[in-house]
Amino acid sequence: MTAIACLRILFNAGESQPGEVPKSKAQAVADAFLKARWRAPRKCGAVAPLAFVLADNRVETLDPAEMQALAGELEQVLFPGGDGGQVCLMTFQGDETAVLKFASLSQKELAGLVAGKGYGGAAGRVHVITVDAVESVPSTHEEAKALAAEKAASGQVAETPLADKPAQAAKASVAPKAPPPPPPPPPPQTGWWGVYDLSANAFVASLIGMRADLLQPAPEDDDKLLKRDLICLTDAQAALKAATFGEILVPFGFWNLTTPSSQDAYKSRLSRYPLDQQPRLVATIYGTPREASLGMLQQMRAFLKGSFAFMDLRVDDATFPIHGLPPELIDSVTLLLTGETEFDRMSTIQRFAERKNTYEGKGVMQGVAGVATRAELEACRAGGLTRVQGPAITTLLDKPIAAAEGAPIALG
Repeated sequence: MTAIACLRILFNAGESQPGEVPKSKAQAVADAFLKARWRAPRKCGAVAPLAFVLADNRVETLDPAEMQALAGELEQVLFPGGDGGQVCLMTFQGDETAVLKFASLSQKELAGLVAGKGYGGAAGRVHVITVDAVESVPSTHEEAKALAAEKAASGQVAETPLADKPAQAAKASVAPKAPPPPPPPPPPQTGWWGVYDLSANAFVASLIGMRADLLQPAPEDDDKLLKRDLICLTDAQAALKAATFGEILVPFGFWNLTTPSSQDAYKSRLSRYPLDQQPRLVATIYGTPREASLGMLQQMRAFLKGSFAFMDLRVDDATFPIHGLPPELIDSVTLLLTGETEFDRMSTIQRFAERKNTYEGKGVMQGVAGVATRAELEACRAGGLTRVQGPAITTLLDKPIAAAEGAPIALG
């Protein structure tokens, strides 16, 4: 039982007014706002420009009244004067594929939905939400035509939801004989998390990850995990030429690195990696068990070293036995925060930080992933934990971090 929705923001036409948030910054402002209001265990994240996925595994549908409250609060943030514009929040509820398709719609296509014309995609439940109203509108062109036919048969005048606003009506208008626009390309399956170095107060790396993880937990089946890894390897390799800043972290499943057939699949991707990029590439091995043997880790290092200069172990155990590993076998250990309560997560950070001297003695860097709040970020800093990543650092970005300058979202 999980409710998944895509929330889209559609701005009125015209330039930003004094005191308003510029459209160029609306994405970051809206993202930070939603993360503050849509708290765990619910999940949210940006999947496309001005498009956010919201998920709640405790209910089957999201409450339109709650979404309306979000619309009102966000409008006050973006348009503090009250007269400069309006934010239209549009929620689409359907399966994962349909939700991601909806997230890729253009502003013109969204305006068509507002006007009650539907869109050329899968059916779903669409609500147009403003401060003043919550309206259900047809999701597809077929539904819109059927609704219009029903109203015509009953003698009703077909209404155009929210189209009395001139700017939105102008956006929604389409020439009668114009051919339909080509379908937008599907959103990419991957995105990038920025990695921040607390000792340098700068961004230093980017980690590629799956956008689907914003909607639901990663699968546990090794075959499915391997397919995800191969997608990340392909997309990371394609980004290397343009992404010239910092280290690039690419995920590998621990158990897939021990299986010959999976190793062969990895090799088919690694053979495409340019050798001149090897000095900045980091293999981050997720799902590393506490009982990972020395022999397994040595084999992984040997397998990866031709393409990756560094090897990072991603663990969920703050007491991972680093003392049993020889120096220079691994370069870093990244702790993934998984606790459900703030107390659990802060305690995990503290236990990991208490082992700082042991890590320094081995020459192994400590990092923390999944950092979600300012309090967690400051706990990492206080404990001397070097590198941090997670929703308190950046949103899931379309491209790798381009420069060291900047600050984590939680400190912005």
